[in-house]
Amino acid sequence: MDSINSAGNSPDNHARAREIPLIQRIIAVLWPSFLTAGLATALFFTAFDPLDLAALTDYPDTSRTGAYSIGFFLFWLLTSTTCALTCYFQRPCERK
Repeated sequence: MDSINSAGNSPDNHARAREIPLIQRIIAVLWPSFLTAGLATALFFTAFDPLDLAALTDYPDTSRTGAYSIGFFLFWLLTSTTCALTCYFQRPCERK
């Protein structure tokens, strides 16, 4: 029983966790944030008309499709930032 606990916290496990390829770590952030941004865009633009929002900005000639695109990418930026911060703060601190 003691060997099971010690095996889970061994330095080899921490080394293997750091060996995750960079592209896999990037996709682990971007994929869930993409899905969340899609859902947020659908919910947001169900409640608000993009043409009404565009009229309030300096770009009143923005089409609905343009507003949907801008909204989606802003939601994706927001959710990918929060996903990346979650991954960053999940890492253990170094003890001194």
